[in-house]
Order: sequence, then structure tokens, then C-alpha cells
Amino acid sequence: MQDEITDIKSLDYEQLEEFVVSLGDKKFRTSQIFQWLHQKLVTDFDEMTNLSVDLRDKLKEKCRLTALEPVKVQVSKLDGTSKYLFKLYDGNLIESVLMRYKHGNSVCISSQVGCRMGCRFCASTLDGMVRNLTPSEMLDQIYRIQKLTGERVDNVVVMGSGEPMDNYDNLLLFIKLLNDKRGLNISARNITVSTCGIVPKIYELADRQLQITLAISLHAPNDELRKTMMPIANKYSINEVMGACRYYIEKTGRRITFEYSLVDGVNDTPGCAEQLISLTKKIKCHINLIPVNPIKERDYRQSEAKAIHEFKNKLEKCGINVTIRREMGRDIDGACGQLRKSYIDNEDYYIGYMADWRIQ
Repeated sequence: MQDEITDIKSLDYEQLEEFVVSLGDKKFRTSQIFQWLHQKLVTDFDEMTNLSVDLRDKLKEKCRLTALEPVKVQVSKLDGTSKYLFKLYDGNLIESVLMRYKHGNSVCISSQVGCRMGCRFCASTLDGMVRNLTPSEMLDQIYRIQKLTGERVDNVVVMGSGEPMDNYDNLLLFIKLLNDKRGLNISARNITVSTCGIVPKIYELADRQLQITLAISLHAPNDELRKTMMPIANKYSINEVMGACRYYIEKTGRRITFEYSLVDGVNDTPGCAEQLISLTKKIKCHINLIPVNPIKERDYRQSEAKAIHEFKNKLEKCGINVTIRREMGRDIDGACGQLRKSYIDNEDYYIGYMADWRIQ
């Protein structure tokens, strides 16, 4: 029976130490290997020059060193936003986005290959869900972008393709590794995790009392409308989502962000604004209004600028913290899943490959 290959970049420090000892080596090698993986961001064991050749050979034999391959990069001429399409070791594709702000660089990463949540405004769900990403595959989106650009990544948003709470255990390990002082040491407060509202996982996350920012994809102020936009609303009501949010705030002391994509004539009416005010006015929150990014497979259109600002003003007058998300990468495949979808549609061989993996 063939020995199982270890995904070495997905091991936390303690797990890595156990693994190093199991290879018959000294514990102090752990810090050296961890630094090569998570600070120097190497892509080959032979780059670990302070390790013996014998140890490097053992690592090559026993481990997989995740190193994503950039397949395509789109750079916005409007604001410099860069969108990356990466190939995984098994041929699957994921996408990530680098956004440059005055306060630092933010990277939006994917947590799954595809998605099974079925939100109507999102391209990443159109071909279903293929598989979860490992912690190393989530990390390496950040690592590759940092190496390719030579620029420090300051903020990470788990808001790309996939539902992070549907990949909960790997998400937690990813956060732990990203936050580790012996690695990139990105503060928990600089990490945002977005969920469509998987209620039991919100409670579980709250109990861990992490200092990350939790963003809830709300997008509608009532169950009836939300069900037409997000299938998850058929399982968890808005009241259940709000109850979980209150618990999260109570346990962590952190403010919740509600994401609200504005769709012309659907959820941008004065009545929707009033319902949203009633829903959120007693919650420690911030509302992020998002002019929806149209995708060709759906009939959703972005709200008019006048409607967007009127919606925002109505919320502000009631004392709610609200911003309109700055549109970035509008001249490229900027919405979640768009770049991957367009690439797959133009690569016939890849469609056949995906069919073998897809989770129905």
C-alpha cells in the first residue's frame, strides 16, 4: 500500500513538528521548514538550503508542496485591480483578486472550486461545486500574489468563489496559519470571512471568539424576496440568521458587516430600505451596499446611481453605518467566478474534466 502524501503547507506548527519528528529528524527543523513555507514562500523543497539533502529528499518523497500555477492574469486599466486564474495540482481552476487601496493591498480568495449555494447574482455557482480547497490552496493564493507582485498583502477577504462555512474545518486552519506570527502574521482583524448565512456554523465560529470580521451576504430584507435570490434562505430564515448574528456579536464583541447587492427593481426600492432599517437598526453592524456586477447568464441589472444613493441616504438618516462599495475591476471579469467561467467555456477539454469531479 502506497504511503499517504502529506500536504505539508496545510499543517499547523504543532502538526508540522510531529511530522518532522516522525521522519526521524530534530524538532528545531520545524521552525526552519515553517519559515520556508510561510515567510519565504518557496515553491520547491530544494530552495530550503539550510536543510540537509537527506531531509529534503524525505520531504520530496512524503509531501506535496502546494504551489499554484498562474494560468491567466487580467489587470484593470481603470484602477489596477488584478484578477488571477490559478491551476491546482489536479487541474482544477480557481480565481483570486488583488485590490490596491491607500490603506494597503487586499486579496480576495476562493474557498472552494465552484459553489453549491446557487445565489442568482453569482457566476461561481453556475457550474456547481467541484471540491473544497485545502488550507494550503487557500493560503497559496495569497502567497503567489505576494511573490508575483513583490508587494505585501495586508488584508485578506474570503469572499471569492465558494461558501467558506461549507469548508469550515479547512477555513479555521487557514486562518490559524495566516495569523501565525511565524508566518505572514496577518492580524485576525485584517481577515474577513463572508457567508451566505449557514446558521449553525455562525454559532460555532462565534464560540471560537476569533477577532476576524464576519460578513453576511444578506441581499434582501425579507424571506420572500431572499428566497428568490438565495436558495439558502429556504433552509434558514432571516430571523434565524439575525439571531446567529446577535450571538456572534455578543461572543466576539465584533461588528457584523451585512453585504447587500443592489439589483434594479428587485431589492432597491424605498420599501426594501425601510425593511432593512427595521431589521438591522438594533444590531452592531455596518451595511455594505454593492452595485451588482451583471453576469450574462442572469437577468439582474445594476441599480441606477440615483436609486443607490437614495437607498444609502435613507439608511444613514436612521443612524445606520453604511457605505457603497467602490467598484473595482469593472473592465475585467470582476465578479466572483466570471474569469473561471469564461475560461472554462472556451476550453472544451476542461469541461469534460470538470464533469468527472462535479458534486451534484
